Amino acid sequence: MISFNRIDVAVSEHMGAVRVPVKLTNAVDEDLISRGLLNPDRLRVYEIEALVDTGAVRTVVPMAIVQQLGLRIRAQQLAKYADGREEMVGITSPVIIEIMGRETTEAVLVTGDEVLIGQTVLETLDLLVDCKNQRLIPNPAHPDQPVFRI
Repeated sequence: MISFNRIDVAVSEHMGAVRVPVKLTNAVDEDLISRGLLNPDRLRVYEIEALVDTGAVRTVVPMAIVQQLGLRIRAQQLAKYADGREEMVGITSPVIIEIMGRETTEAVLVTGDEVLIGQTVLETLDLLVDCKNQRLIPNPAHPDQPVFRI
């Protein structure tokens, strides 16, 4: 089961939503282009301002964007929301997620009406949430590129 429970944090009146420009790319399209099996002008990409949600483990994308990217729903997974509701949600074929010039590839969950960037992407891209200034920042210990923990 995947949980959307929020992490309990003290929230001051100065904290608010953190939004960031995100580029989503169909990873299968990109692979086919690199193999010469798909014309590069057929690459499906979607750019949007997404909400960074440190309480969400995985990244969430609405069905309308999944359809525009031509992603396949590969499986269903039980998800639990912060309010306690549980629901089966789709898990897609791979998506390339690019934020601040850093990119990672992962399957995303299909639900809701806005793109939410979860913890797995933030960890992989080595980005931190600066709540006071309502922005994402590269990890100061690794400002030039993400460093993967093994």
